[in-house]
Amino acid sequence: MPDTTPTGPEPTSGRAPAVLALLLVVGLEALALVAVTVVLLVESVVAPSSSIASAIALTLLSAIAALWLVSLFVGLRRRRPWVRSGIIVWQVLQGALAIGAFQGVFRVAWVGWVLLVPVLLGLTLVLSRAVTGWLVPRDARDE
Repeated sequence: MPDTTPTGPEPTSGRAPAVLALLLVVGLEALALVAVTVVLLVESVVAPSSSIASAIALTLLSAIAALWLVSLFVGLRRRRPWVRSGIIVWQVLQGALAIGAFQGVFRVAWVGWVLLVPVLLGLTLVLSRAVTGWLVPRDARDE
């Protein structure tokens, strides 16, 4: 029969500062994308573009991405381990947008930096030991 006597301190239910910072980064990214979706929706109604189909597609894709980010935020708050992969994928996609903002004919460097700083912070936090350990399933932590 295995010994079930606790020998160490109980795991705390509180969140590490790295987890709180990651929640802040993902939450701000989700809010920003929701705001972009609302702006695109209002702009499509107020000032119709030359291509209605493109405007609808862009608004729809923005809404899907916003829902994805909100679900990642909620999953991170609920300590679901599957959010790590989703957060990493989002940071890579946002990083590609940031690199694109630094290049080309219509380059705007400040937009690139606004997109790149949360990417670097988010990737660093999601791959940190504190966040990884916090997201480990409870069953695996007991072993």
